[in-house]
Amino acid sequence: MQEASTPSTAPAARRFLAKDGLHDLFAALQSRGYQVVGPTIDQEAIVYDELRSPEDLPRGWTDVQEPGSYRLQRSEEGSQDNYFDYVVGPYSWKRFLYPPRLTVSVADLTEQGWQFSEPQEPTPRYAFLGVRACELHAIQIQDRVFLNGEFVDPEYQRRREEALIIAVNCTRAAPTCFCTSMNTGPKCDAGFDLALTELKDGFVIESATQLGEEILAKLTTVPATDERLQAADAACGQAVAQIQRRLDTEGVRDLLLSNLDHPRWKQVAERCLSCTNCTMVCPTCFCASVDEVTDLSAEHVERRRQWDSCFNPEFSYIHGGNIRDSIPSRYRQWLTHKLGTWIDQFGVSGCVGCGRCITWCPPGIDLTEEVAAIREEAQP
Repeated sequence: MQEASTPSTAPAARRFLAKDGLHDLFAALQSRGYQVVGPTIDQEAIVYDELRSPEDLPRGWTDVQEPGSYRLQRSEEGSQDNYFDYVVGPYSWKRFLYPPRLTVSVADLTEQGWQFSEPQEPTPRYAFLGVRACELHAIQIQDRVFLNGEFVDPEYQRRREEALIIAVNCTRAAPTCFCTSMNTGPKCDAGFDLALTELKDGFVIESATQLGEEILAKLTTVPATDERLQAADAACGQAVAQIQRRLDTEGVRDLLLSNLDHPRWKQVAERCLSCTNCTMVCPTCFCASVDEVTDLSAEHVERRRQWDSCFNPEFSYIHGGNIRDSIPSRYRQWLTHKLGTWIDQFGVSGCVGCGRCITWCPPGIDLTEEVAAIREEAQP
């Protein structure tokens, strides 16, 4: 179990951590047995992976995103020493809490017959560094799916209980962001142990849990001055001002479900490749398939779960037939579930406005535009 993830009873005063204090933060986390996971550059993108020191962070790099377009470039003057001068990349934290591939059970043929067991592997202790506000909400949404329902995913539960979360407030936004429409950002409000706001010379840092306070006590910090607090608030406000994309969520569930035969579904399908990119990069999508794989002797069987997508034709194969055998039907299923029936299932929208599905869609399909088009020409 996580050491102490209970919310702090007293409001934490925000303090200031110099940039070289990140080394002390890494040391404090690693001394407690945490594997630090955070942003780093790989294959010309900012992805989440294991970090050994602050040198692995994408210092001085930023991302440029548009519908169907992503690239890295050097940060502008004044931000060249920043560690977190980016928005979000193709990875999300669900790959560490809900792994893309997982062996859920094994069976071995013995003299006494088939013996079934679960893999006995140690639960990783992750310290997530650089979690954005929209991603905090995405983790909370997956908590509803895997922890708070009738059925609990034991592997997700173990990983979630061991995880420590260090959030970073957004100080810039991409053209594909629309978190303000979903009330999920860009400022982190809950769901973290520690939260950072990056300034030119350091970080305004605050704790929200007892565990966060214990980590903070190991760092060399000073009280944040009013000037630095104002600069931190202004930096977050800058991200808000940069967000231009909007999604009108008023009555969106009923709008989509009452327009299942709208011609827009066929129009968007003319561009959709059914490639599954949007579901793979989404921080909340959780579709999976389960296969049983035997060895050559047929005496050892593993039941494996792996990520799947409602955009795969085989995913809707039921009793000898495919119930969604066309791209329009699969796109409609994804969007109506994400923004509509997800609310029926879990009491919250399945979208956090991170914009990944727009950026990483090869033809640049924008779900905010699709909803707006249906709303504009809604069928009576």
